Amino acid sequence: MPEAYIYDHVRTPRGRGKPDGALHEVTALALATVPLKALKERNNLQVDTVDDVILGVVDPVGEAGSDIARFAALKAGLGEAVPGVQISRFCASGLDAVNFAAAQIMSGQHELVIGGGAESMSRVGIGASGGAWPMDPSMAIPSYFMPQGVSADLIATKYGFSRDDVDAYAVQSQQRAAKSWEEGRFDKSVVPVKDINGLTILAKDEHMRPTTTMQSLGQLQPSFVQMGVMGGFDAVAIQSHPEIEKINYVHHAGNSSGIVDGAGAVLLGSKDAGAKYGLKARAKIRAFVNIGSEPAMMLTGPVDVTNKLFARSGMTKADIDLFELNEAFASVVLRFIQAFEIDNDKINVNGGAIALGHPLGATGAMILGTVLDELERTDKSTALVTLCIGGGMGTATIIERV
Repeated sequence: MPEAYIYDHVRTPRGRGKPDGALHEVTALALATVPLKALKERNNLQVDTVDDVILGVVDPVGEAGSDIARFAALKAGLGEAVPGVQISRFCASGLDAVNFAAAQIMSGQHELVIGGGAESMSRVGIGASGGAWPMDPSMAIPSYFMPQGVSADLIATKYGFSRDDVDAYAVQSQQRAAKSWEEGRFDKSVVPVKDINGLTILAKDEHMRPTTTMQSLGQLQPSFVQMGVMGGFDAVAIQSHPEIEKINYVHHAGNSSGIVDGAGAVLLGSKDAGAKYGLKARAKIRAFVNIGSEPAMMLTGPVDVTNKLFARSGMTKADIDLFELNEAFASVVLRFIQAFEIDNDKINVNGGAIALGHPLGATGAMILGTVLDELERTDKSTALVTLCIGGGMGTATIIERV
């Protein structure tokens, strides 16, 4: 079976997902075009050489709908023979797009594929595409539907994470992200977003708050108490986990992932494609899997999918040099660290979505690129990338430098 190699990756900066955010005037299509065009130029890709473009978009409605992968490929100048497909597995969409691209290559059907994602959360609001799970009682009631924030607080309660624990993790994320920017760790992989006149709109992640402290976070009230207590989801959480007597609400905007705009893309290909187009492989895809996990707890999928990935790949924690887990909420990462007894200096070492933000459909591709850069910077070999997913799922991928 052919192996799938990673030849390059780029991403945009993340802009605050609000009307006053720097990228608010940039459509999802325009965002998606930025990394595709950068990959084309950086790798001297000729017109019509890419076999497919796969982009994750979690809310593919309105201007973000109608298969923007195809039209971003056209807008980026990849050629009219280059098709595109838009996918959604919620927060893991960007990583799944990379995995789908790898699968096309490993099957021998395609030689050169781009996987990535884009999300303009300031223009197309989270949840804009609706959903059967929260809206259909026949599904919501037996599966104990609750908002993700309540699920995050359920995780914190069940596994013993205090307000200080989640806030301390959030401060660390901010400090690590700020240090990474200061040391230029993102420089080679972040491409600025420019306007039609070529003027830079945004060149650096906008959501960061590097001066965050335990004291400043301590002033924030928990965000999900009202929907938990007044909305009745507190009772749903306890019913789904009767061993819990009372939910300890610890999450707020400062220790949860930021709402942002952004796009990222990864160029993958076979060994033959690399030789044909003069590309130098940076890493290869070792293994990837998906899994369903408990819908009520919802956000523990990374633990389940990592166990499955280790079993399928024949690898263990000892084979992994770095872990990259999307910081949807602080308790998600703390539970993953707890479950696998991971050293703090091996996971999310450049900060994560708490500091940088989580552009839903793009994040998976972005964090895969981030950890690849870190492997190269520190001369390490293997990394595991994973994300929790709405509805109770997990996606995970292992990459290895070459």
